[in-house]
Amino acid sequence: MKQIVGAALLDSLAEPRRLLAARRTAPPEFAGMWEFPGGKVEPGEGAVEALHRELAEELDVQVALGAELPGPTPGGWPLNAGAAMRVWLVEVTEGTPEALEDHDELRWLDLAGREIRELGWIPADLPIVHALLAAVAPA
Repeated sequence: MKQIVGAALLDSLAEPRRLLAARRTAPPEFAGMWEFPGGKVEPGEGAVEALHRELAEELDVQVALGAELPGPTPGGWPLNAGAAMRVWLVEVTEGTPEALEDHDELRWLDLAGREIRELGWIPADLPIVHALLAAVAPA
C-alpha cells in the first residue's frame, strides 16, 4: 500500500475559518479537480517529514501541524486500491502559498460557505472534506 500524506491547510489552527484547496494539473483524469496538497512518502521518510517536504516543494511554505484527521483505515483515507492518505490540519508559519508544482490554482474556501461543498473535488477527497467540515467548521 502506497502511503500518501495531505494537508488540510487552514487559515488558523485555533479558529479555522478557511481551507486552502489546490487544483491539479495532472494526471489527465484528475486535471482541473481540487485536492488537499501533499504527496507520496518516499522510502526512508516518515509521514510528517514527507508532509513538510511536499508542502515546501508544492506551495513554498513551512507549516505547523495540528491534529491528524483520522481516516477509516490504519493507513488513513483510501484513495484507490493501492494507496491511502493520512491528512493533518496545518497552518502556515512561513511563506505565502503559491502553486509551484502539480497545481495551477490555489483557492481559499470559507469553511461555512457553499463553495467548499460544491467544488469539483477529486472523488477520493470528498469524504475527507466532509470529515474536516464536521471536525472544524464554525457552528
